[in-house]
Amino acid sequence: MHTGENLSWQEFEEEVKRVFEENNFKTNFRVVFTDEFGRSEIDIVAERFEQILCVDAKRYNKNWHRRSALKREAMKHRERCERFSKIKGKKAIPIVVSLIDDMVVAHEGCVVVPFNSLNDFLVNLHYYMEELGIDI
Repeated sequence: MHTGENLSWQEFEEEVKRVFEENNFKTNFRVVFTDEFGRSEIDIVAERFEQILCVDAKRYNKNWHRRSALKREAMKHRERCERFSKIKGKKAIPIVVSLIDDMVVAHEGCVVVPFNSLNDFLVNLHYYMEELGIDI
């Protein structure tokens, strides 16, 4: 698996999509939707076993203030996913995949997964969601 560090943000999104597909998720790339709040985009919508994961791939650089940037992006992504869930009529779980090498955490209902842990997260999805207290 690629580390992602030397990729452009577009290539990083493609790499994240590939990992989901290798774990038997059907993926839709750069999904645009419109609702009463306006137009939004989700990098990857991944579906498997009636579960919908909405993924925001973030290729943060070293200049970002890690904690505040991740929290801010997780909250914005969760709100976007709540809007998408209403349109789909089904719960969509917000996931932020980041190059920041840390542990899998949940913030405000959004799961933040380091890219280097993504495959393990998907293989053990139910375990992680249970540990983080997120219903799937």
